[in-house]
Amino acid sequence: MNSNEFLAKVIHFLKPARTIPHTSWTAKNRWAINPKNVSVLFLGLAIFGVGESLLIQSTIGVSPWVVLAEGLSIHTNLSIGQSTALISICVLALWWPLRERPGFGTLSNIAVIAIFIQIGFDHIPEIHDVLWLQLLYVLIGIGLVGTGSALYITCGMGPGPRDGLMTSLHRHTGIRIARVRMTIEIAVLVAGKLLGGSLGIGTAMFALFVGNAIATNLNLVAKFSSRSQ
Repeated sequence: MNSNEFLAKVIHFLKPARTIPHTSWTAKNRWAINPKNVSVLFLGLAIFGVGESLLIQSTIGVSPWVVLAEGLSIHTNLSIGQSTALISICVLALWWPLRERPGFGTLSNIAVIAIFIQIGFDHIPEIHDVLWLQLLYVLIGIGLVGTGSALYITCGMGPGPRDGLMTSLHRHTGIRIARVRMTIEIAVLVAGKLLGGSLGIGTAMFALFVGNAIATNLNLVAKFSSRSQ
């Protein structure tokens, strides 16, 4: 195999998925719990939480949703945590006209991600004034968010509020996952900034690349699952 053929195979292997794959751990319904799908679900949510904590500890920009929460807190008496909860409730309300329904994974999303964000925040050192390491934190964080999202979404047990909006819009419009997610993240980022939320280069990188990170990892998960069956 020459270098061009090898590169072509790598590109094909890593290409973003256009839809949500069915895997060996996909549940029959959102409340069909078994050891395999719950293990994959919790693993995905834990990876996602650590990825978010890396973004926080990079100190060069958080995810657009945190920017929005900051902006909302400026104009209200709500804390960042309370603002985040209110935003989640509002996003869940958008599920209704899209015929999206919560499941075990939706509830797990709220609890497990929060736990592992805190674990990462407590144990991953915060970086200041070392740009290459800060950028590395952001890139690894985005990759982990993509991996975690792909794992728990393919469990079919109900996505988190934000991912449920993403998958619903994808299903109703046929627009690729990466483009849907990028559009959502950019819209949230702009709204957060207009409300006065803080942002940085890490925020922009997250908004631009997280959609492709999720879509690429969905493709990898689909290939891994098909080989393990």
